[in-house]
Amino acid sequence: MSKQQIIIITGPTASGKSELAVAVAKHFNGEIISADSRQIYRGLDIGTGKVEGRWKGKIFVYKSIRHYCIGIFSPKKQCSAADFIRLAKKAIADIRKRGKIPIIAGGTGFWIDALVYGFSFPEVPPNKALRKKLAKKDAEKLFSLLKQLDPVRAGNIDPKNPHRLIRAIEIAKAIGRSPRIEKHAIYDTLWIGISIHPETLKSNIKKRLAARMREGIIQEAKTLRRQKLSWKRFYELGLEYRFLADFLRGETTKKAMREKLEYAIWHYAKRQLTWFKRNKNINWVQNLREAIHIIQLFLPSTDSLKNITACRHSFSFPQTK
Repeated sequence: MSKQQIIIITGPTASGKSELAVAVAKHFNGEIISADSRQIYRGLDIGTGKVEGRWKGKIFVYKSIRHYCIGIFSPKKQCSAADFIRLAKKAIADIRKRGKIPIIAGGTGFWIDALVYGFSFPEVPPNKALRKKLAKKDAEKLFSLLKQLDPVRAGNIDPKNPHRLIRAIEIAKAIGRSPRIEKHAIYDTLWIGISIHPETLKSNIKKRLAARMREGIIQEAKTLRRQKLSWKRFYELGLEYRFLADFLRGETTKKAMREKLEYAIWHYAKRQLTWFKRNKNINWVQNLREAIHIIQLFLPSTDSLKNITACRHSFSFPQTK
């Protein structure tokens, strides 16, 4: 039995993944599955750069394209990689059943790899005593401990996320190390990565953060707080929400928050690139025309090369220098 075909569009934050995915979906009769570990939550809209679509029943639609795995979990709950895989597999089957192409778009590399290559998640129950003990340590100390226990897992985890660090330590202590992904793809996969000059990416991050401040990212955080989202959960959600929590608690100024956040997002983007550069299957593209050409080779039976010129004018792809 032949493997199901899927397309993956990935790259660092602020590189233009969402818009490229929509443009590709329109040309190749596709639908999009978001692989973003925070856009999967409700109410985290401005801070995560969630596309401004609308719900049609239980389907989220943006620019006439169906999107999956967006805004479906309460931010008070934890969505794990296992949860994402379960939902993504269901979406892939549904999309393929209707004769369309599944397009995975996002920057959470661990989730994407776990979906594509298959992942056996360990049945390690929560160790409440250990968690209580680890909760007293800051992220730096947790990361240092994980490096001692499992250097490989430490090399692909967010070192600023206490929740993920504690879970990784918990698993490492229980079974010796975190589970590994076997590099045997369970799908017929085409990988596309957005290649963007570092200075252009840094500029995009700065401009996007300024736009989010204008759009009301602080008000969004206040709304989440009124909905009883704990400060601990703000920190677990990371990046924007961690710094917004400090600001709302009066521990930093608005200016300092913005400067620190811009710096943190830039370093997060660099970590994403480090992760993706390890994947030699990724085809790096600089514009939409290159992406469409590669996909045409992957899907030779399609006639979806029509209107490439028109699409190039309707899609704003970050330009490299």
